[in-house]
Amino acid sequence: MFENYKVFNYDFAGRPLVVETGKVAGLANGSCLIRYGETVILACATASPAPRDGIDFLPLSVDYDEKMYAAGKIPGGYLKREGKPSEKAILTSRVIDRPVRPLFPKDLRNDVALTLTVMSLDPDCSPEITAMIGASIALSISDIPWNGPIGGAFVGLVDGEIVINPTAAQRAKSDLELTVAASAGKVVMIEAGANEVADDVMFDAIMKAHEEIKELIKFIDSIVSEIGKPKFAYPSCELDHDMFDEIFAYCEKAVMEALDTDDKTVRDAKLQPIIEDISATFGEKYPDMPVIINELIYKIQKKIVRRWLIEEKKRVDGRRMDQIRPLAAEVGVLPRTHGTGLFTRGQTQVLTVATLGTIGEAQKLDGIDDEDSKRYMHHYNMPGYSTGEAKSLRSPGRREIGHGALAERSLVPVLPSVEEFPYAIRLVSEVVSSNGSTSQASVCGSTLALMDAGVPIKAPVAGISCGLITEDDGSWTTMIDIQGLEDFYGDMDFKVAGTHKGITSIQMDLKIDGLTPEIIKNALETTHKGRDYIIDEIILKAIEAPRAEVSPYAPKMISMQINPDKIREVIGSGGKVIQKITADTGAKIDIEDDGSVFISAVNRDAADMAKAIIDAIVFEPVVGETYEGTVTRIIPIGAFVEYAPGKEGLVHISKLAQTRTEKVEDVVSLGDTVRVKYLGTDDRGRMNLSMKDAAPKAE
Repeated sequence: MFENYKVFNYDFAGRPLVVETGKVAGLANGSCLIRYGETVILACATASPAPRDGIDFLPLSVDYDEKMYAAGKIPGGYLKREGKPSEKAILTSRVIDRPVRPLFPKDLRNDVALTLTVMSLDPDCSPEITAMIGASIALSISDIPWNGPIGGAFVGLVDGEIVINPTAAQRAKSDLELTVAASAGKVVMIEAGANEVADDVMFDAIMKAHEEIKELIKFIDSIVSEIGKPKFAYPSCELDHDMFDEIFAYCEKAVMEALDTDDKTVRDAKLQPIIEDISATFGEKYPDMPVIINELIYKIQKKIVRRWLIEEKKRVDGRRMDQIRPLAAEVGVLPRTHGTGLFTRGQTQVLTVATLGTIGEAQKLDGIDDEDSKRYMHHYNMPGYSTGEAKSLRSPGRREIGHGALAERSLVPVLPSVEEFPYAIRLVSEVVSSNGSTSQASVCGSTLALMDAGVPIKAPVAGISCGLITEDDGSWTTMIDIQGLEDFYGDMDFKVAGTHKGITSIQMDLKIDGLTPEIIKNALETTHKGRDYIIDEIILKAIEAPRAEVSPYAPKMISMQINPDKIREVIGSGGKVIQKITADTGAKIDIEDDGSVFISAVNRDAADMAKAIIDAIVFEPVVGETYEGTVTRIIPIGAFVEYAPGKEGLVHISKLAQTRTEKVEDVVSLGDTVRVKYLGTDDRGRMNLSMKDAAPKAE
């Protein structure tokens, strides 16, 4: 039935990688079912027959689609079906998009869709890497024009050793989460989270991943040579060269004057009349001017900016290639929030606000992996006014989610453990002005906000970006702290965050076909110098260390550990006990299955009171220790004494006094305060006490 069915096998980092084609999704331009261990991804690439009218960019969509059945789970919520993609799925889509996008022809305008469906999940075999490889194979064997293939690998650092595609157990103790995508010759994408990993170790990990990927690409090439389709012809949407040269000559001087400023607002204001003049002057000669004007202006600016950088080593704002824009930092900006940090770099400005909450306010996650919650959340917002645009507020898009996750990943390695600091932590980075590298500014603002909130971070973290300009002869130049125009018209945005000690995150965006090892090493060295300067000269001068106390408006937290067998007693039947504690003290109490108890209250006294009540409930007497208690009942054979709240035992009549006792009432009365020694429990589980043994012995 399946005449074109093919199976291709490869050993990838010690585990089987199996690619099946010609069996499912036959109507897609290119498709494959790819298995890595027991992880299974259906990768499909489709393209429209022709471009849509008025499109001046490549309309590429990459969707990483997590199916809950892949992990044997039923989705949460009322509908019990998959809804919008999880944050992790969005981030994975971005990780795959970044290496794939630059390899499409620059003049292709057909709609292209990559759909990567997770159908089965093996925790030891990364579905993200499997999907990236599947996307590369689907595009490579399809008739869609694309200059691949690429391959991908995940890298860990386990006990000081670099490990390719670590298992779930290895990932749990790894100091590195590195994703590398590469072609046979160059690295095309780097994404990393790291526990203060040194630059040279990071470089070695990237290079080791590339060596593994080179062998993988040979396998993909063998598939393409056997079943790959010829690429379809498409109408080129590249601008007419003669038209471009004519208009460039007409406006070159005016555009150069407009660009020669460090003020984005001034530059935009100067460019607007130039755009209007071009449209008026050439509109009749080139009737499609309304459609191409944006791309035309983009390419005119790009040619000028790149010429300045390459030929004159001149930056738009006059800086040296190794010079950072003017910096400023401030804390305590908002009076009633728990912590704030305002970080300014040139015309980029980010205000980050920290909020501390109870452990019970940690985010609940509903995804295909084993992670079900996280106590540290970072959200990033970039409203229209930050770029001078008049547009209404919208829900966060993929870019906002990605930048928030990058900042979150940058700070996680320096956060205190929940035992050291029993709070849930939420940071919100508000981009109030944007002219490049807002994600790294949010990292710096977040360090300030955490320290201002009294979070005892292990070390301050700063982030900086490195740009790149390449020439046709293979020569290249990097520059530190790129602003908007250098990002738009340059070839790379290499973002690195970290402490003095090492790297905590990397994200690399490229517009070219890849990086050589020399460029990567240079970028790591350049960004390390930049973040050291920011930490020492800006962050630590704004606030020397985390505040000794949290804000008076933050909840006061106490953590304690109880015997898990006592949890039922603290909660009580139907929650009556814990509800009464909450009502009496005003404290909020969260109890975890392992016996961890987190108490929060608006003031310390209330939290201490709740802790004292819980201590009493879970109190377990020690045989031979003495306690003070109250006589609660008297019976003929002895007296019951409450020696801790809710805990009482029997003092037998023979244990009331040093001498023989005829009648219990001769020694004690109801309500008396007495000292007793705990003797243990009898065969019936009753607690036995002794006043006689607790009394001081006669000299």
